[in-house]
Amino acid sequence: MSRHIGTVFLICTLITGAARAALADRRAGDRERENTARALRVYATRYAVSDVTPTYARQTGLACSACHTHFPELTPTGRAFKLNGYVFRRSESLEGKNPEGQQSLLLNLVAPVSLMFQTSYTSTKKALPGTQNGTVLFPDQLSLFTGGEITPHVGGFLQVTFDPQSGQLGVDNADFRFATHATLLSKRTALGLSVNNNPTVQDIWNSTPAWSFPYGSSAAAPTPAAATLVDGTLAQQVAGLTAYAMWNDRVYGEVGAYRSAPLGVQRPLDATATGVIQGAAPYWRVAFPNVWGQNYLSVGTYGMAASVFPAGVVGPTNRFTDFAVDLAYMHSFGSNSVTLDGTWIHEKQTWTAGGAANPTNTLRTFRMAAMYHIGQRYAFTVAPFVTTGTSDDLLYAPAPVVGSRTGSPKNDGLVAEVDVMPWQNLRLQFQYVAYDQFNGSSRDYDGFGRRASDNNTLYILTWLLY
Repeated sequence: MSRHIGTVFLICTLITGAARAALADRRAGDRERENTARALRVYATRYAVSDVTPTYARQTGLACSACHTHFPELTPTGRAFKLNGYVFRRSESLEGKNPEGQQSLLLNLVAPVSLMFQTSYTSTKKALPGTQNGTVLFPDQLSLFTGGEITPHVGGFLQVTFDPQSGQLGVDNADFRFATHATLLSKRTALGLSVNNNPTVQDIWNSTPAWSFPYGSSAAAPTPAAATLVDGTLAQQVAGLTAYAMWNDRVYGEVGAYRSAPLGVQRPLDATATGVIQGAAPYWRVAFPNVWGQNYLSVGTYGMAASVFPAGVVGPTNRFTDFAVDLAYMHSFGSNSVTLDGTWIHEKQTWTAGGAANPTNTLRTFRMAAMYHIGQRYAFTVAPFVTTGTSDDLLYAPAPVVGSRTGSPKNDGLVAEVDVMPWQNLRLQFQYVAYDQFNGSSRDYDGFGRRASDNNTLYILTWLLY
């Protein structure tokens, strides 16, 4: 693992300088939207380096590269757009007024809808038992997106994804916001509310789990067994409300809570449910962004705590408390840029309701992605990752491929990726995942003779957005 971290920090030493890219001060009332537009255009000019969806490009009149380095990684423009509720527009609109002459309707004439299509090829170093190696998924993923401005202060992002195995559509990622501005301690402050379905999906940095690297990974390859609660475990299983504030583009704070709302369940949760949060799970986020020269840096922390029923909705619960720190960095030089996104998560587990051999456990995850962007066409990434924690023979039991012979959650490896974007809405991704350890060891990790390196994965992805 040390050599992987060394690779990243070698890249870090090549990064110098820093970018002063704060939004221009905006007046209240009628001029607020005009100045927001001006600030975004300034960002777009300075950081023309790639979106989540062309929906916003159609609404704003800006190219995908204004808000993204290589999608879905955000530039300062993209972070400002998301923070302000996705409401900036330059497209033609249909307006309506009430009998008092006040504006009561503002709709895009062009429907804010876009399509994502992915197809992929996956090959592991050693085929899974009883399977053919070299898996082609067509589609790998198929999603519809909609979003943007709903009213002058309300906007959103909604991703609906088709599951090829079940043949059904379901809500994937959702983030709807109210945003406004105020003056606090003589400084401009952005204020907002977010309703979303995944802790950190509303975050404006790519260092937190929901939008962190790798942005595309194989669904056909084995993955390590252990994951913390905040690291995707609750995705599409909760509904949350958070309130946030960005003071003077220097201090960001957010607090909120999440309650179980499993995708596809249209009735009260009962004894048949599993993994239900007792009451609501608090969530918090603090970050300190700064810009200087051609650099942008944000250092922050986030976390949540939840008591979870292992089965049903009554009785004892297991407690999970996650504390994390993160870092997001960007350096621009000419048409090129370097980005660095990383996080470290510590989770304390208390197994009052059972399900583990130990009464308490810990789980720790670290990952860091260093990406070099050559213009808008190429990106090269190295990303070490490591998970460690308490050994537990019940939580991490032996089983073919997915189990652990030692009862340890440890995994350690590196992701290397090359991205080619002939167009801003077309990506060709070539990814290789190499494991030093998998589910606790390098050799015979599952108790059935499989090596960690047998799970090394070549993943080739074609990613289209329209």
